[in-house]
This record gives sequence, structure tokens and C-alpha cells, in this order.
Amino acid sequence: MRIRPARRSDLPLLQDIERAAGEPFRTLGMSAVADDDPPPLGLLESYRRAGRSWVAAESPASAAERPLGYLIADPVDDAAHIEQVSVLPTAARRGIGRALIDHLADWAEAQDLRALTLTTFAEVPWNAPYYSRLGFRTLTEDELTDGLRAILALEGEHGLDRWPRVCMRREL
Repeated sequence: MRIRPARRSDLPLLQDIERAAGEPFRTLGMSAVADDDPPPLGLLESYRRAGRSWVAAESPASAAERPLGYLIADPVDDAAHIEQVSVLPTAARRGIGRALIDHLADWAEAQDLRALTLTTFAEVPWNAPYYSRLGFRTLTEDELTDGLRAILALEGEHGLDRWPRVCMRREL
């Protein structure tokens, strides 16, 4: 597996990854999450053009390599904020998510950012508990930055606050 910048030709595949990665939420009674549309192609293209979209693809490198997972990120306050990280369920438990996050950490350090942040479901096993194992900690209300508060508000407008959510941070 190797991490590389997303290509324009990858973008529809990233949508497929997102749809597949959403399916396990059904087993937790979170069908609304499973049914949520993936990011539109135009949004994925804007991340790609900005250099903030990466894929994990099978090696060896070739024109036919297909992404197994992806990550998109935004600079938020003093951190690289993980907007989305998703892995095909058929490729789960192979360290792909961790590799993508570690790649983002290297990128963030090169951008003089101090941390990685994300928002996630508190009680979904492959969400907050997983990120805790990767060195993220849950932020208290007093630790939330203006940028993270804005992200949480936007997520609430999309109905994600129907389930407990947390902001997490990993120092670099």
C-alpha cells in the first residue's frame, strides 16, 4: 500500500468508498448516516486541487491502482482538521486509516500546524475509540476552538448531532 495525492480519476471511486464505508452504520441503527450522500465531485475536486486529498492505494504503483481509502483535510485554527477519512470495509483492519492519518500528520508538520483534529461519533467503535488508540484525545467544551465550534454547528444542521459527537485532537 502507498499513500499518494488523489487524482481526478479517483474522485468517483472516493464516492464509492464513502458509500461502502457508511453501510456498517446500519448495524448500529444509524441508517441516516449510511444513507448520507458522499461528498460531491466538485467538493472532492476542490480538495484535490488544494493538495489536501490523499488516497491509500495498493502497490505496486500503476495506472490501474485503485484507492482502498482516502482522507481529505482542512486547515482549521492551528491544526489540520480531518474532514473525512474512509476505508473500504473489505480493506479494513489493515492499517489503512492509520497510514492516511500519519501521512496527514507529516503534511501538517510541514505546514507548521501544531495538531490534527477531527469530529466523530463518541460511541461508534470504529470512531472515537479507534482515534483514541491513534493518540487523539477528546476535547472538553472549554478547549474547543472557534473553528471546531463552527464545524460542530454545521454538523448539527445536517442532523449528525442525533448521536453523541466529540471533537478530538492529536498534538504533533
